[in-house]
Amino acid sequence: MKAVVHDRYGPPEVLRLAEVPQPVPGDDEVLVAVAATTVTRTDCAFRSGKPFAGRFATGLRRPKWPILGVEFAGEVVAAGRGADWFKTGDRVFGVNPWRFGAHAEFVAVPETAPMARMPDGLGFEDAAAVCDGATLALMALKPVSPRKGQTILVYGASGSIGTAAVQLARHFGAEVTAVCPTAAVDLLASLGADEVIDHTREDFTANGRRYDVVFDAVGKHSFRRCEGSIKPGGAYLATDGLSNVLLARWTARFGSRKVIFPVPPRYDRQDVLLLRRLIEAGEYRAVIDRRHPLRDVVEATRYVETEQKVGNVVLTVGQR
Repeated sequence: MKAVVHDRYGPPEVLRLAEVPQPVPGDDEVLVAVAATTVTRTDCAFRSGKPFAGRFATGLRRPKWPILGVEFAGEVVAAGRGADWFKTGDRVFGVNPWRFGAHAEFVAVPETAPMARMPDGLGFEDAAAVCDGATLALMALKPVSPRKGQTILVYGASGSIGTAAVQLARHFGAEVTAVCPTAAVDLLASLGADEVIDHTREDFTANGRRYDVVFDAVGKHSFRRCEGSIKPGGAYLATDGLSNVLLARWTARFGSRKVIFPVPPRYDRQDVLLLRRLIEAGEYRAVIDRRHPLRDVVEATRYVETEQKVGNVVLTVGQR
């Protein structure tokens, strides 16, 4: 089968399209013919090997997972012994956390993985872009229990996690302020944000307003800088930065504002089932910036690393 592989850490150019053996589903696994996948910031971090400390998980000298791709949509074509939750022909979407392998024509996935049958009428490309950003957004939001009357500011609201966080927080009833660049203002309004701040024209940390929650969806701010914009008893939701691990422990004991940084990421099938229900109800949609064929993975990855993408970057793999 064709797959994108990398056998060393480095820039996007270390990625190459190659012929590799097709995986065989093990016990309690299904084999999915991948129709579409995405390039995420997780893929980029694992490929680059940065920060270096991350290599203790990804492989010190060379990548432990030569085929990246955590997010997928496709069709079940085979099942291993004991796998009976999905049947051949099921159209499925989900994530394959800590195993990767979706940047390929086929991927073996545990049937207990965060995966579900696709909603009727949803295309593979749209389905492939649903889960990663949204499940990470849900993981961050759960500790603050989004609800009616709560005010949540999402910084970096135009990215994969950000566009998901805006929609999910609104679904749970919170009042949402989205912070994004000029080009994404109309998009965020269409996704349900109650207010949109263009960060090129206004610094939300200097406007005197306070929120119950500040959600840094891109890891570009800091708790110290945002602290004055958080109400007493409120929270700063972090998605990146090792310093936030220490701050989460410190603020849990001291101070009236908490840093919440759930690590390592935990993926739950129930989150994927929730997303499917929201899509079917017309309350959620994945935002796609660009679509590339698998062979253009280097170009797609370069674009993701500009940190200018809006929503998700999709790789099309096969026609199902």
